This record gives sequence, structure tokens and C-alpha cells, in this order.
Amino acid sequence: MNSTIIMVAKSFCCGKKSVSLVSQSSAGAKSVPHKSSASVGVTSSATSTTQASSATVASSGNATSSSAVTSPTRMSKDQPADSKLASAKRTSGKKYPNDFIFGKVIGEGSFSTVYLAKEISTNKEYAIKVLEKKHIVREKKTQYVMREKEVLTSVSNHPFFIRLYCTFQDTDRLYFVLSYARRGELLDYLRKLSSFDESCTRFYSAEIVTALEYLNGLGIIHRDLKPENILLNDRMHIQITDFGSAKIIGKDDVQQNEEKNSRESGQPEGSRENRNTQRRKSFVGTAQYVSPEVLTSKSTFSSDLWALGCIIYQLHSGLPPFWGNHEYQIFQKILKLEYEFPDGFNPVAKDLVQKLLVLDSTKRLGCPEVGGFGPLKKHPFFEGINWDQLWEQDPPDLIPYLPATPSNPSLWSNYRPGLDDARIGEIITETVITEDQRKELLEKQARENDFHRFVKGNLILKQGLVDKRKGLFARRRMLLLTEGPHLYYVDPVNKVLKGEIPWSIDLRPEAKNFKIYFVHTPNRTYYLEDPFSHAQEWVHKIQEVWQRYYGHH
Repeated sequence: MNSTIIMVAKSFCCGKKSVSLVSQSSAGAKSVPHKSSASVGVTSSATSTTQASSATVASSGNATSSSAVTSPTRMSKDQPADSKLASAKRTSGKKYPNDFIFGKVIGEGSFSTVYLAKEISTNKEYAIKVLEKKHIVREKKTQYVMREKEVLTSVSNHPFFIRLYCTFQDTDRLYFVLSYARRGELLDYLRKLSSFDESCTRFYSAEIVTALEYLNGLGIIHRDLKPENILLNDRMHIQITDFGSAKIIGKDDVQQNEEKNSRESGQPEGSRENRNTQRRKSFVGTAQYVSPEVLTSKSTFSSDLWALGCIIYQLHSGLPPFWGNHEYQIFQKILKLEYEFPDGFNPVAKDLVQKLLVLDSTKRLGCPEVGGFGPLKKHPFFEGINWDQLWEQDPPDLIPYLPATPSNPSLWSNYRPGLDDARIGEIITETVITEDQRKELLEKQARENDFHRFVKGNLILKQGLVDKRKGLFARRRMLLLTEGPHLYYVDPVNKVLKGEIPWSIDLRPEAKNFKIYFVHTPNRTYYLEDPFSHAQEWVHKIQEVWQRYYGHH
């Protein structure tokens, strides 16, 4: 094992654009940030190579954005006692763990942990990805690590990718010093807003296209492109990350052997069971975005174009086109091209998605066989995009896409809604009542209300059917506002609790018209449609409950 780890260390530190590194660690080289600590210092002696020393902080690989370091500390017990040796290290240009203050964990991958760190000499923030050598060897991930380092080195000068500043190591670990994406994942914003309007979808799709065109020119396939791997820098421009699944065309494809080994199941090669097992075990990427050819272990440049189609669909509608209860069900839908466009989906965007989600990888818009990225960039959906100045432009404000629908043709009306005295299918209880009244109402609720079992003994203050929207998709739910306070939503047909809107002092309801109202929370905005036009009543009742529980703050 030890000899294998030494080989990993030498491989990690050798490459076309980096100086060979030799692991020479002192006795105090085993200190590492602890995941449970908000801020831990690291000291270690190691040899390193620096590829760049300064640039605008941008993003991190496999990381979820976080705030700045919280009360960082730095250990000093393992610092070299010899001041001359310490001085020599500072002037050598090399980087060491004790050159940084390690803060909180901001991301975790399958075989790595990412820390928010601050360089002591410059006070700049970085995302440092730490990988355990023994784990890499044990899980046979050496080639993935090497490939990611090579790809990061190749793309670091492009504005739409994370930047690798340097790599170094100690006895037990490898370190990637990456730019830090302060604004976090694109997925976080998509979850909060549910979907993006046409302008936002167009702009961010154009930035992804620009990045893919650059990757294509380098002979690189990402193979795991998804909103989670698209980070945002300070200016809200994209920074694509996570190249552990990438493929470099023209290089020895070691991963083919890895995938071949993973497909061995002891069944006849041509059996249906073995083919299904192969699809489940051998695909690279994430199920909802994986292309049909990748499921059969054939990656092409066009595979990323398929993922682009899935992302455009999700940005505009709120959900990926292919989803199911488990991966195999998703794979079957992908292979059958089984998906639908919801009502309200922009027709021009629909045409683009249909030309990207094509089973034949040689017929997707943007692939080399149909003219490359030129025809893709000329698609009418991208009309008005200045391709040469995307990086200099200010991204549009992120706005949810909530178009008019047959059931609600005037969602964005400017008039203020009034009140309707009807009480169709609703229960409204006064917020301030005596204890005797509460006890009586609870007993009646337990006897007569089918939804009492979902509210954990709390008195229901308001109840009614709503259409809970996620992007362009809507599901009918019974909304239950209770003491506590709580906002439960239940599947009224199958009588299953589906979730709860989290209450906090920051919760804020907002009526848009008679039917539509929003419930804003710190991490998400819930879009609700009342089929009986009682949106304003819901807002008043939620505000009343908020005042009761949080008004004294």
C-alpha cells in the first residue's frame, strides 16, 4: 500500500504544466482540518508547486458555497522550530498547509472534502480540496484525480471555469487550491425560485454553450454537467466545476478498463439481466442528465450537449425532463426519449431542447456532424446574445418563470385583489382563543377532520386546497396552517404528508392576484395557487399567525 501511495504522490505532482513534486514530510505533517469544526488550523510540512499566485476569487470544485470563515484559528504547535528553515520556506514560492487558515467545510465529494481557507500572507480566500491518499488508492480513484488535475490545469485561464491555483501534498493527503465561488451553486437559486424566466435561462445557457465550445476545442468531455456543478462567482457568472468524470479525447482511456471491471456480474454477456446491470453500474455522471450513449459506455462531445438540453429544460420548467423513483426507471425513460413539456413552456426554448435531446448523438444541434457550435449559437432562442462579450456583461436579475396559464390567465396583473366571502372547502379558525375553546375545537377536529392525523396534535387555523407549483409543474395539495406555527401540505387523494413549509422570523407571504400567492422563506419561495380565489385570505391569515409568534421580536 505504501509504495502505491508514493506512486500516487509522484503522479499527482507531475504533469505537462507543473514541476515534479517529491513528498518529504516532517513528523508534524499529519494535522488536517476536522469536518466537525467550524474553523480549524492546519500545520504540515510538504513540497508544492504554484501555478498562479493571484486572481479574482471565483469558485470551487465539488463545493457548496458558504460564507466567509467564522472565527478562524491556526495551530502553532507543529510549526518548525528552526526559524531559518521557516524563512526559507516562505521565500521558496512553494505552498504548505500551514500557509493557510482552514475554515468550515463547504463541500464534500465522494473521495474529497473542500474547506474554505484563507491564505495568511495575502488574506485571500480559496476553496481547498483535500483528498486522502489511502482512500484514493483503496477505491482505485487515482486516474480520476489525475484527470481532474490535468483538466483543471487546461481550463484555468477561461472565465467560465474554476481556477486551479496550485497543488501540494503532505504524507497522507493531496491538496487542490481552487478559486472560491462566493455565490454558490446555480442549483441553489433554481431551488429557491423553482424556475428562471426566459432572459435568465437564455443568458446562463449561452454561458454554458461558450464553456462547452471551449472544452470541445481542448478535446475534453465533462460528462457530469448539471446545475449542481455550475457555480456562480461574485458577479453571478458561471464557473463550471467537478471534472472527476471528465474524458480527454486522444489520451489512454483508463476509465474504460475501470468501467469494464465494474460491469462484470458473472452472467452471460448478452443476457438481458447483464445488460441492465451494465447500464446501472457503468454509466458516468448523474442519472437525470446522462445521455443515452453514456449508458452504453460510449462518450462523445455530443454527450455534454444532451446535458445542456436537460439543463435548459430544467431552468425553464423547474424539473429535469427525465425523472423517476429510481435510477433504472430514469434510464428507461432516457433510452425511450420519454418526456413531456408542461403548459407554458416557451415554444422557442422547446424547439432548442428538442434539437438537443436527440437519441442519435450525431444529430444533436452543436455536434461536429451537424456543423459544430455555430448553428447552435445561431438558434433563435439565443437571439440578442453578444457571444464575444458575455463575460463583460452584467447577468440579468434572477426572476422566476411564471407565465399565464389557462387556469390563471393574468398571473402578473397589476391590480390589487380584494376579498371573497366564499368559504368553499376551507376551514378558518380564530388565532386567539381561550384554552377551553382550543380543547373543544381539537376534540372536534380529531373526530371530524381527516387531516387531523398529519398535524401532530396542533389545532388547524386554516385549511384549503392549493396547487403547489414548482416551475411550470403543479400538484394539488391540502394546505394546513396550524399552531406552532406550521404549514403542512398533504396529498389529498392518497392522504400522504408531502412536506412542510419551514417557519421562521424571515417567512413572508405575498399575494400576486386573487389566485396566486407566494410564501417566501430564506432558502426557497413557494408558489401557491388557490383554485377558489382566496389568495388574499391566506396571506392575511399567515401574517396574523406570524404576528402572534414573531411580532414581539
